Amino acid sequence: MKITKAVIPAAGLGTRVLPATKSMPKEMLPIVDKPAIQYIVEEAVQSGITDILIITNRGKGLIEDHFDRVPELEARLRSGGPEKQKILNEIIGIAHKANIYFVRQKETRGLGHAVGCARSFVGNEPFAVLYGDDVIISDDPVCGQLMRAYNEYGLGVVGVKKVTPEAITKYSSLKVEPLHDNYFRCTDMVEKPTPDKILSLYSVLGRCILPPGIFDILDRTAPGAGGEIQLTDAMKTLARRNGMIAVDFVGKRYDMGNKLGIMKAQVEVALQHPEIGKEFRAYLKKLCKTL
Repeated sequence: MKITKAVIPAAGLGTRVLPATKSMPKEMLPIVDKPAIQYIVEEAVQSGITDILIITNRGKGLIEDHFDRVPELEARLRSGGPEKQKILNEIIGIAHKANIYFVRQKETRGLGHAVGCARSFVGNEPFAVLYGDDVIISDDPVCGQLMRAYNEYGLGVVGVKKVTPEAITKYSSLKVEPLHDNYFRCTDMVEKPTPDKILSLYSVLGRCILPPGIFDILDRTAPGAGGEIQLTDAMKTLARRNGMIAVDFVGKRYDMGNKLGIMKAQVEVALQHPEIGKEFRAYLKKLCKTL
């Protein structure tokens, strides 16, 4: 079955990047001239997704506003002459990238609970999940990379990368066996493992493709790490029962829920930006001489 729907959980509180996120959702923090969540939506659209559900909560109306039309701004740009036309086209284009829907997670009860809020949107179809914290820059959209793996095997798919032994206890750890190229079979996983529970240094990072059966599993999933309903715990049941495919994706991931991750995204994306990249590179070279 062709995958056309994606869910973007964006209901986290952003406590790791306070005070910036006291009044601004972390998903709206800019990377040069676009908010983080726009990069994620664009990745989904470039992968062939046509319908996107963004899971929000109270205080995240800015996300909805960003993907809406702004007639007053558009009128101002339209009257500004040809030089403003490119900006106008981009502003209007934001609202038409896909069919974008919103639903609020009434309680902050974890990623698994947030994904569970998408049941009626998803229906009986496989769907993509793109974590709202994770911007991944790649010439080949990572969501699309995972969709190809789903089409090949018909199983749930997780996007993975190796992380350091120090970092693995903050993420998830997967039991994997090589299949071919950058594909692995995943048969077990654990969220935030203690050192004695580490299965491997491969961790789920920001992207997955799930079958609709995940919702029944989530209904039976007890709170796990942090007292929250963890999506990893539900995927563990799926991996143990049916197996999943792990794809060591091609792309550079930025953790937008982490201060250092935000700064890395700003600098590295700015270096490639068509408008400011050349000047910014020259600035950095000059600055580095003073360090």
